[in-house]
Amino acid sequence: MNTFQLSKASCQLKDNSYFHDIVEYHHVNHRRFLTSRSIFAAATTDGNYSCDIGSLRYFLLCGAGGILSCGLTHTLMTPVDLVKCRIQANSDKYKGIFNGFKISLEEEGSRALARGWAPTAIGYSIQGFGKFGFYEVFKVFYGKIIGEEKSYTYRTFLYLMASASAEVIADIGLAPMEAAKVKIQTSPGFASTLREAWPKILHEEGLMGFYKGLVPLWMRQIPYTMMKFASFERTVEVLYKYVVPKPRAECSKGEQLLVTFAAGYVAGIFCAIVSHPADTVITKLNQTKGSTAIEVAKAMDMATLWKGITARIFMIGTLTGLQWFIYDGFKVAARLPRPPPPTMPESLKKKLEEKSGKR
Repeated sequence: MNTFQLSKASCQLKDNSYFHDIVEYHHVNHRRFLTSRSIFAAATTDGNYSCDIGSLRYFLLCGAGGILSCGLTHTLMTPVDLVKCRIQANSDKYKGIFNGFKISLEEEGSRALARGWAPTAIGYSIQGFGKFGFYEVFKVFYGKIIGEEKSYTYRTFLYLMASASAEVIADIGLAPMEAAKVKIQTSPGFASTLREAWPKILHEEGLMGFYKGLVPLWMRQIPYTMMKFASFERTVEVLYKYVVPKPRAECSKGEQLLVTFAAGYVAGIFCAIVSHPADTVITKLNQTKGSTAIEVAKAMDMATLWKGITARIFMIGTLTGLQWFIYDGFKVAARLPRPPPPTMPESLKKKLEEKSGKR
C-alpha cells in the first residue's frame, strides 16, 4: 500500500460557487494531510460519473481521450499536412495548396497523399495523451498552489501555464515521429514508410537525428498549445454568455458538443498563426542535415517563414475544432465530469461587495 492514498474527491456544488473540494489525501492512519479547493471541479459523486475529478483514473481517461483526439485528427489531415510541408520545403515548385495537391497527384498518384500517415498516427497519439492528460494534471496542481480565488481571477494565466507544462512533456514523445514524418514527406527517394525511414535516420544521424528538431518543435507547439487551451476555455465562456440563448445546464449534450466544436475552431485559427513560423523552421530543419534551428531561421526571409499559412489555417482550424469535439465527446461517452464555465466564488463576491460598500 502506498504511504498516501486517494480517499475522496468531492465535487458537489456549494454556496453557488464553481469551486469545490476535489482532492483530499489521508495518511494510512486516517490523519488528514491535505484538502484543497479548485476551479476545476463541477462533478458530483452521486454515481452519474465514472470517476472523480483529480483521481488517477480521471487523468488517465483524459489522456486516452487525447490519444483519440490528436491521433485520429492528425492522421485524417495527413494529405493536407503533406502538401503544407512541401510548400514550406520547396515553395518554388509548390505554389499553393491547390497547386501542391495537383502536382503531388500528377507525379505520384493518390497514394502519395497518405505518405507519412504511420509516424503521424503514432507520434500524435503519444502527444495527445501527454497534452490532454497532463493539462488536467497541471490545472489541478497549479490551482491548488495559487488557491481558489486566484484560480478564478487569473484563470487565463492558469490555462496558459498548465498547457505549456503539458506540452513540454508531450513533445518529447512526438519529436522522433515528427522527424521521420517530415523526411518521408519532403525528401524524395529517402523513404516511403516509417519502417524504411527509422533505421535510415538512425544510421545517418544517430539518435540526435530524431531529437534535433525538439527545440523548434517546442517553439511551435508550446505557443500553439497555450493558445489552443486558453483561447478555447475563454471562447467557451463567451459563447455561453453572449451567443448561446440558454444556460449550459439547459443545453443537450449535442448542443454542448456543437459549442465545443465552434470554440475549438476559433482557437485553431489563433493557434495556426502563432505557431506557423516555427513550423516552417521545423520542416526546413528536418529536410537538411547538419543544420541548427537558428541557422535555418536566419537563412529565411519573412515571406518564406509564412509560406503555407493558408493551408495551415484551414488544417489547424478544422483539426483543433475536431480535436475538442472528439475529446469532449469521449468524456461524455466515458461519463467523465465536464465542468461548466467558471463562475466567481462566493468568497470573492463578498470581498468585492465589501470593498465597493466602503467607497
